[in-house]
Amino acid sequence: MNERVEQIEQILDQYLPPKEGLQKTVLTAMNTTVKAGGKRLRPMLINETYKMFGGEGDIVKPFMAAIEMIHTYSLIHDDLPALDNDDYRRGQKTCHIVYGEDMAILAGDALLNYAYEVATKAFDLAETDQMMNVVEAVKILARKPGIYGMIGGQSVDVEYTDRPVTKSQLEFIYELKTAALLEAAMMIGAVIAGADDNQVKAAEQIAHHVGM
Repeated sequence: MNERVEQIEQILDQYLPPKEGLQKTVLTAMNTTVKAGGKRLRPMLINETYKMFGGEGDIVKPFMAAIEMIHTYSLIHDDLPALDNDDYRRGQKTCHIVYGEDMAILAGDALLNYAYEVATKAFDLAETDQMMNVVEAVKILARKPGIYGMIGGQSVDVEYTDRPVTKSQLEFIYELKTAALLEAAMMIGAVIAGADDNQVKAAEQIAHHVGM
């Protein structure tokens, strides 16, 4: 596990933007928050699923970095005063406490946008017969964190704070807020490795149960 996490840290270092220029503050907020620690389960699941289906090479690395950037952006915004209003995460002060609420909002926005810029770097690493796999992986990366995935679950979670919820409503929140990004990870790993539709569906179902 430690070796896998260290590999992911090196990949993140490779793809995070340099902290320079007039926008250095937001770049520093982005990088520092991404590198603040964590289990790195989502990029790990991408890579392990990729290898399980016979994948080899570096084409998976941009997606590993991208999904961790998306996960981190969601944490930055979750911690904001308007949402969970947390001062600490992983034993460290949260992004808005260190850099201000305005810069934390922008850092989250920047990480989400930059994640897709990084993911598209996979096209530069792809062989001709892998191009459509990368296209499908980008589509998954765009869909699962969105309004019918993670954001959808977060919005219901926020709306129902301090209100009673039914079992189905609670399951809906977990399914979208937590499981969707895990599903994205395993599906992307499978797709990039060339798994067939049934195998990708199985990977999605496994990740769903893990998330729940």
